[in-house]
Amino acid sequence: MNEPLLITRRGHTALITLNRPDTRNALSGEDMFAAFEALVDKLNADLSVRAAVLTGAGSAFCSGGNVAEMRDRTGMFAGSPEEITERYRQGIQRIPRALTRLQVPLIAAVNGPAIGAGNDLACMCDLRIASTTARFAESFVKVGIIPGDGGCWLLPRVIGHARAAELALTGDTIDADEALRIGLVSRVVEPDQLLPDALALASRIAANPPQVLRWTKQLLQQARTGTLDEALDAAGRLQGLAHHTADHAEAVAAFFEKRAPVFSGGVA
Repeated sequence: MNEPLLITRRGHTALITLNRPDTRNALSGEDMFAAFEALVDKLNADLSVRAAVLTGAGSAFCSGGNVAEMRDRTGMFAGSPEEITERYRQGIQRIPRALTRLQVPLIAAVNGPAIGAGNDLACMCDLRIASTTARFAESFVKVGIIPGDGGCWLLPRVIGHARAAELALTGDTIDADEALRIGLVSRVVEPDQLLPDALALASRIAANPPQVLRWTKQLLQQARTGTLDEALDAAGRLQGLAHHTADHAEAVAAFFEKRAPVFSGGVA
């Protein structure tokens, strides 16, 4: 069987490809869940990675759960209600738990349908760019289940409660233009421009100091659930550290010398 995730480097950017086109990149199997955990550990440990792009092999971004396994009550969907609960905890829920630990900014390059858990996977990313061929659906109700991967937490934080409720309660599919209108994605491009645009955005992000990028992402994540006082405390603490990095000194020197800075991720 193919490796579930392919990882290649484009300078300071990691390009991650869901590599199960035969299942339209469904999120199932121990190897898939473990691959996401290993990916996060690998990228977090490598300060030379400053941004990442996630896309899908073949015509789909991610079809969500494996409906054939649902029909056959195999894999994650086998057993009693209590057993299925535990399989979700030990299975697909490991993906959002892993990606919430990812310190590197992550861009979803949605190249085709992002359905059910695939839509939620896109929402686990920091930014989303869609091809004109992309489709999105929080479609769990259409197969008689609920968003078991955290979709009811993720989706409202991207598009707001009312729009998230409409998508989750109807299961409707929307096209890329509607996804842009409601703020699910930040831009829509032609299919042949999707990866170039996503990598160009990643490159613009990666031009900045690596440690400061990670701290900024940390503050953005904390803001989802924290109070203003908590945000200010964290910002003050991290700002104190930022002022003592070699990259801050380099950025200030480059400003006065009217040149492009060269960042290393080191400390002053």
